[in-house]
Amino acid sequence: MKKHNFYAGPSILSEYTIKNTAAAVENFAGTGLSLLEVSHRSKEFVAVSDEARALVKELLDVPAGYEVVFLGGGASMQFCMVPFNLLNKKASYLDTGTWASNAIKEAKYFGEVDVVASSKDANYTYIPKGYSVPEDSDYFHFTSNNTIFGTEMRYDPDVKVPLVSDMSSDIFSRPIDVSKYAVIYAGAQKNLGPAGVALVIVRQDALGHVDRPIPTMLNYNTHIAKESMFNTPPVLPIYSSLQTLKMYKELGGIKVLEQRNLDKAAILYDEIDRNKLFKGTAAVEDRSIMNVCFVMNDEYKELEADFNTFASAAGMVGIKGHRSVGGFRASIYNAMPKSSVEALIQVMKDFENKH
Repeated sequence: MKKHNFYAGPSILSEYTIKNTAAAVENFAGTGLSLLEVSHRSKEFVAVSDEARALVKELLDVPAGYEVVFLGGGASMQFCMVPFNLLNKKASYLDTGTWASNAIKEAKYFGEVDVVASSKDANYTYIPKGYSVPEDSDYFHFTSNNTIFGTEMRYDPDVKVPLVSDMSSDIFSRPIDVSKYAVIYAGAQKNLGPAGVALVIVRQDALGHVDRPIPTMLNYNTHIAKESMFNTPPVLPIYSSLQTLKMYKELGGIKVLEQRNLDKAAILYDEIDRNKLFKGTAAVEDRSIMNVCFVMNDEYKELEADFNTFASAAGMVGIKGHRSVGGFRASIYNAMPKSSVEALIQVMKDFENKH
């Protein structure tokens, strides 16, 4: 039976990425060595790193004055690296979910943090509107997509200070005006590659303005100067990420990916809204096109476990909601084919007919 992978992360990777990575694990770039055992300073792997960074710049239309680095530690490491490098006096943060609140917690170790708005009052089911960002902030941080709660900011906020964003779960899913940002960061394990590396896009003139000394490994300039090679980088995740980036270019780029994602999300939300058994949890205007969160309608709550079992038997994997919210979550990242979304919709219809 075909399995349809709706896990939130680590998540589905394209067949292209998996096959090319598997081949390189056996014989990397004709070296006769496995990707798992080559020197990261070999000319073959340096070429991989260089090409991956160049493709990020090309796909996202990154302007001059920015550098791209691949770093260990995932997005959670960036929760402290960002304020370590950028927060001198005060930073503003938007609280839209678990990962945003984790980033806020880390930033408070480095200076004043102004939480300009929060949707915690409604269990993060909406994106706050109408807030103002103090112009004396060193930066404004937001989490663009909230995997646990299924909300997304599919736009670049218009504020008078540099933006910083955790785009772990929706990077490469829509065009971005990179010029508005001081830092964009993303853990790879949603829309890029396997877990173990984070992509960071840094505006160089945003650095060097804090009063504190910065430990070598936590200083963005360290990694920019050494082109992500200051210490041994996570070789396999970077290679896999390159395969994904190459596929994105072959497909036609970010606008093509965005339309595919909009189409997938639209048909799934249409079924949630139509089906008498289910309801969405996020405010309609803030619904994520990456993580579709839904629950049983109140009168059918006792069927939740049954639906999980029914969907699993039909090959749906990873649709159980996060433990903090329950219900269901279908993560439909770039690599998710429309056919898998259609298969989930059919399962929902079949379950409705059964009840």
